Amino acid sequence: MTSTSTAAETTTAPLAGFTVAVTAARRAEELTALLHRKGAQVIAAPALRIVPLSDDQRLAAVSEQLTREPADIVIATTGIGFRGWVEACETWGTAEPLLAAMRSSRLLARGPKAKGAIRAAGLTEEWSPPSESSAEVLDYLLDRGVQGLRVAIQLHGEPLPDFTAALRLAGADVVEVPVYRWTQPEQTAPLDRLIESVTTGGVDAVTFTSAPAAAGLLARAKATDTDPALVHALRHDVMVMCVGPVTARPLMVHDIPTLWPDRARIGAQVRKLAQELPARFPTLTVAGHRLRLRGHAVMVEGTVHTLSPTLMRVMRTLAQRPGQVQSRTHLLGCLGEDADAHAVESAVARLRTALGDPKIIQTVVKRGYRLALDTDPC
Repeated sequence: MTSTSTAAETTTAPLAGFTVAVTAARRAEELTALLHRKGAQVIAAPALRIVPLSDDQRLAAVSEQLTREPADIVIATTGIGFRGWVEACETWGTAEPLLAAMRSSRLLARGPKAKGAIRAAGLTEEWSPPSESSAEVLDYLLDRGVQGLRVAIQLHGEPLPDFTAALRLAGADVVEVPVYRWTQPEQTAPLDRLIESVTTGGVDAVTFTSAPAAAGLLARAKATDTDPALVHALRHDVMVMCVGPVTARPLMVHDIPTLWPDRARIGAQVRKLAQELPARFPTLTVAGHRLRLRGHAVMVEGTVHTLSPTLMRVMRTLAQRPGQVQSRTHLLGCLGEDADAHAVESAVARLRTALGDPKIIQTVVKRGYRLALDTDPC
């Protein structure tokens, strides 16, 4: 038998009652901790695996090439990527020659973290945009001209075809530096379970901290023939919160609505989610109480009542048209194929008990049930 309620807790945590999926491979624990602090339940499964740089022979070959033939311009796109590049070369004993070669290059940093990594390596950048935008870096280069110049760009986990194509069209010889490559996770079962939770209504929001993670989730869904259901859920039911616009790009190709904070930081990402996700659910005044639905809970006067999936489906149905009567036949559809008419009465009774005030759900004789709104529904 399904339990009525697993928790009733007074809280001001903005994400209490919501379940959030974390797809990050790097900094997943930090992101999970921040979400827990906001009250969320978290389902975490990496959508990708980072290839160890010290094992990446493509990076070693490109680094040796740039040491022998220094680039005119070197672009650092991420702090962790630039640092990882230098650290990988240290394991091969080639870092000092590479850095010496870079001292003859013009160095551009895509943002403050990339700038910090350049300076930590004992180098000095020529310029960095305040917006951390690849488009601004491209405009800067095109305005000054790149005809006949050799431009090395440190990739941040995925190719940048538009960026590199624009430079090549402008006459540059572009060298792509494949720092921290991504591939499929070694263990895919956790990711498959995460996809199932998203497609079956068990997740309210999915977070992405890199474009490869977004692409990796979509690729795994395609490999398991769950991509139609996943894309539908992300388009219509589940909030998608990215750390920035670059991360959102693979999702936008599939017309999936995405949100991101003004600053591309995971702290800002969590704060943005804590603002946007609760705002999807309006506050209702019901039987003298302020009531608000959450993903797997109902908040009544600041107390979070965590409900079973069955009771949550009944509650969502009542709240879809607040104040309007929902027939017993309609509510029966929330209870599964084996349920009978008596099951509706039983579920409503359990729901009233779980919410702490039986007057929240009103019986309308011979018609069904409704939320007892204090004002007429708009």
